[in-house]
Amino acid sequence: MKKVAFHTLGCKVNFYDTEAIWQLFKNDGYKQVDFDDTNETADVYVINTCSVTNTGDKKSRQMIRRAIRRNPDAIIAVTGCYAQTASKEILEIDGVDLVIGTQDREKIMDYVKQIQQERQPINAVRNIMKTRNFEELDVPDFSDRTRAYLKIQEGCNNFCTFCIIPWTRGLSRSRAPEGVIKQARKLVDAGYQEIVLTGIHTGGYGDDFENYKLADLLWDLDKVEGLNRIRISSIEASQITDEIIEVLKTSDKMCRHLHIPLQAGDNDVLKAMKRKYTVQEFGEKIEKIHEIMPDVAITTDIIVGFPGESEENFNNSFKFIEALKFSELHVFPYSKRTGTPAAKMDHQVDMEEKNRRVHELIDLSEKMQLEYAQKFEDQVIEVIPETVKDHNGKQWVVGHSDNYLQVMMEGTADLIGKVCKVKITEAGVNECKGTIVRVLEPANVKVV
Repeated sequence: MKKVAFHTLGCKVNFYDTEAIWQLFKNDGYKQVDFDDTNETADVYVINTCSVTNTGDKKSRQMIRRAIRRNPDAIIAVTGCYAQTASKEILEIDGVDLVIGTQDREKIMDYVKQIQQERQPINAVRNIMKTRNFEELDVPDFSDRTRAYLKIQEGCNNFCTFCIIPWTRGLSRSRAPEGVIKQARKLVDAGYQEIVLTGIHTGGYGDDFENYKLADLLWDLDKVEGLNRIRISSIEASQITDEIIEVLKTSDKMCRHLHIPLQAGDNDVLKAMKRKYTVQEFGEKIEKIHEIMPDVAITTDIIVGFPGESEENFNNSFKFIEALKFSELHVFPYSKRTGTPAAKMDHQVDMEEKNRRVHELIDLSEKMQLEYAQKFEDQVIEVIPETVKDHNGKQWVVGHSDNYLQVMMEGTADLIGKVCKVKITEAGVNECKGTIVRVLEPANVKVV
């Protein structure tokens, strides 16, 4: 049997794309093997690369070389963001056979077969900025997950000064609504209780349609029978319209968790980043969401040490973040990305100062996480177990609530994928403990 191995770097969209590419190999009779397994090498290695930072490029090159060492006779295929922007550089690595970028992945099997016959390297990368159609790549099943990811959008029109993504993914384009609903039904039929809507700029869904936006899609998904939870992976504050607010307020399927990237809590820094909101506008949007969903978990991304960020700017940011009561912060030190305007800006902040600011915000994040979790002590919430682990000689299951608390409770593997009513007994920073009160028996259960 032919064998394929994958290594994925970067974001959730990349992991979705890898799953989609695996479906193509599986349909062609391939078996998947572990990328790092030295005992069982693959005939084809696929490296799905990241290019969000210069470090992402470097790690991508390391993984490409590792695959070549694993099996010098294998076909080495490189896809993803780094492949899109640096195809010639990648093909110069001795042993690389195929570079395919962030489009035309549905043709990968044709390219692999062509290489098997001719053993000539292929550069299949085209100009992404000319692409206007969403690439339909279905994932009917996820090999190791109880949450199903559903990609609804690709690309970004924002061109923030720190970001290379529009050049690696192209302009925003949306998946046809009928395609999204059709796949959602398939995932429910496969037993998934929760669907996570994902994309490069998920809130931009429908910007390229005339009369159909993200709120319309959410209402259509709300009607999918058997679907328990709908989660939006990430959405910009400027894209949370009154129509989105209405869905969040009215639909009992929408998860009480939103990831809304802030990036900086100071207007001067936001302007330098070319973000499309002020701190006042962002704060008003968060306040409105808290009004309609009092127990909502709002997580965010913060970049610290952006060029020109003074101590005063950072202190403004810190106070603003503290006041907004996020449930968790994802904190990143600013990292120069070659090819972006921010990389050429004056007043770059030194690494030591960046690290100090990062640690201050991580400490704040842990404080906020605990405060948020403590609100749910002694409450009963719904949790879908995802994994099993042994702890203190007992078997436990770990899963997430709809408001994204990670909860550990005594239980066995047969609970995975089922909706459990759980009483929170102990709040924690990264994990809470709970006791299962009742297990709901859905019509379809995905067991992994």
